[in-house]
Amino acid sequence: MIEPVSSVIEPVSSVIEPVSSVIEPVEIHTLLIANRGEIALRVMRTASRLGIRTVAVFTDLDAAAPHVRAADVAVRVPSYLDVEAVVAAAVSSGADAVHPGYGFLSERAAFAAALEAAGVTLVGPSAAVMDQMGRKDAAREIAVAAGVPVVPASSSIERVEIPFPVLVKAAAGGGGKGMRIVRSAAEMDEAVAAARREALSAFGDDTMLVEKYVEHGRHIEVQVIGDHHGTVLHLFERDCSTQRRHQKVLEEAPAPTIDEATRARITQSAVDLAAHVGYVNAGTVEFLLDAETGEFYFLEMNTRLQVEHPVTEAVTGLDLVELQLRVAAGEPLGLAQDDVTLTGHAIEARVYAEDSFGGFLPQAGTASIVRWPSGPGVRVDHALEPDQVVSTSYDPMLGKVIAHGPDRESARRALVAALDETSILGLTTNAGFLRALVASDEFRDTTIDTAWLDSVDLPAVVPAPDDTVPRALVAWVSAMLTSLDTGHAFASDGFRIGGPPAPTLVELDRDVWVSTSSTTEGSSTTEGSSTTEGSSTTEGTVDGVPFRQLRAADHVLEAVVDGEPVRAVVNVQRGPSAVLEVAWHGQRFVFTPPDRLAGTAAVGDGTLVAPMPGTVLEVRVADGDRVEEGQVLGTMEAMKMELSLKAPFAGTVVEVDAVAGAQVPLGAPLFVVEAREVAE
Repeated sequence: MIEPVSSVIEPVSSVIEPVSSVIEPVEIHTLLIANRGEIALRVMRTASRLGIRTVAVFTDLDAAAPHVRAADVAVRVPSYLDVEAVVAAAVSSGADAVHPGYGFLSERAAFAAALEAAGVTLVGPSAAVMDQMGRKDAAREIAVAAGVPVVPASSSIERVEIPFPVLVKAAAGGGGKGMRIVRSAAEMDEAVAAARREALSAFGDDTMLVEKYVEHGRHIEVQVIGDHHGTVLHLFERDCSTQRRHQKVLEEAPAPTIDEATRARITQSAVDLAAHVGYVNAGTVEFLLDAETGEFYFLEMNTRLQVEHPVTEAVTGLDLVELQLRVAAGEPLGLAQDDVTLTGHAIEARVYAEDSFGGFLPQAGTASIVRWPSGPGVRVDHALEPDQVVSTSYDPMLGKVIAHGPDRESARRALVAALDETSILGLTTNAGFLRALVASDEFRDTTIDTAWLDSVDLPAVVPAPDDTVPRALVAWVSAMLTSLDTGHAFASDGFRIGGPPAPTLVELDRDVWVSTSSTTEGSSTTEGSSTTEGSSTTEGTVDGVPFRQLRAADHVLEAVVDGEPVRAVVNVQRGPSAVLEVAWHGQRFVFTPPDRLAGTAAVGDGTLVAPMPGTVLEVRVADGDRVEEGQVLGTMEAMKMELSLKAPFAGTVVEVDAVAGAQVPLGAPLFVVEAREVAE
């Protein structure tokens, strides 16, 4: 938890004192947080520290969510996007103010206006400013008027006037939704249609812009904050260049590749823009720095708190949510620009429910074991607990791991270690990918630009962790549980005449032999699971590889495997619904044995199954249709991500099981295409 910034800002009780005629001061005794997940919890932490009563809103899916339990009061709403319901919840709960977090209603001018009409303070800018700056098209014009450089754009989406490649992007919203890179006129119609659908789903507005696409750029954004008394400050910049499909993956502060002159120009441009529109509260001005020319261009302004605000808090020592609340209450910032200084370096990694080594597809399911890192310089903002169900109904971000150090390299190393300790089982996440990415030479050397993750051969530079060690860990624990299983007539005692105990055959995704050479008394287990406490067997081999157990307790196994020390979280559950999985270096490995009685489908048989749990958006073909290789048969959506389902080869559609609007699980059969030569 961040310490209060009482040295520069008066205690919260002073909000009742009139400090200026510019705005009538308000008392914030009760705060409704119009959001869910980790950002709702993060806002509640600061509000509670300041003695402010908190109100949560929740949908039926979130009735037992962590943010609901953490709040003083909780009110059900049909949807987090329902303006009328959220405003009614604020009024009925007696909220003096509403913090919108990010996403959902955080940049909806209609929401800000509705709160204003209801006499409730929004912790954010006015509806008028939000309407101006929350739309990329209007914000672009304001930036020009403020003298801030902008990206060259086309005046028409139907007749593009600038050279390809171009970027098609939603005029409303943010977060990488509703964006497509288009490299030729032939791709334009399909890209625009997909971007429109995504933007309409995410923001309720499918207005599009077309801008020059900078192939090699760095995403630099400036945190600004203004009060009702004319003060606008910057809190320095962040580099968010490590992106995939315009979704930020890693963020850091300060930007590691810009010099002081560029820093001064870009932060001043952000302040000039915010001052030009009379911006109040926290916001972020985003720029694209062309790596080839050194020029920077205004991209957009986010009129809310950013996901990556913790890195700014780490290097400035300021609590941004506290500043937001004080500004909303009518207080002056109490800071001058020279009071804002940088200390060290901070890097944030976003943990998502996605299979990064399997096409970055969204994942859903129930988390079984959840272990987040801790320690000096490490901060975790999250809302994921054991036994929590993660659905595809909301954004896939589960939490954020932040490391702060005296310099970038120490922060980077601390983040690698923190991601090593991030262990989530029962549900696949991108933690292992993040760990490998932060440990890569490319991230260490700051050579990653905004297009890097979309253009490189990822397995070559960010390879999936090898499964040899994780398989050995699961096999070892499984064998130990087998050795303790003496409750039936067929239990193996390992007895052999004239020789050492027989090895144990462990059935994982493949058979593994485990031999033990020494045991001691005192083992214990619970219900046939891997919750052993001080397990006794210490040495042996797994498929001939030397294995020495050092410690096993509470699902954590520490061992030496082939001479290398290893620490991992292992979950082995025996019985009809066996569980055989481990989290190592952040990555989840599952070693489910094959179903020996089930038939196997031929590779390339033309069956397309749901690559993720989600909703079928569109079905474009029918039985008997002839299709070409790569032709789109339909589209799916999960967690606001749209995916096209394409024909694997030229042929004829012989089966369509997909229905537009239907919810489908992972692996559900959707289409079957018969190869053309077979059909003929």
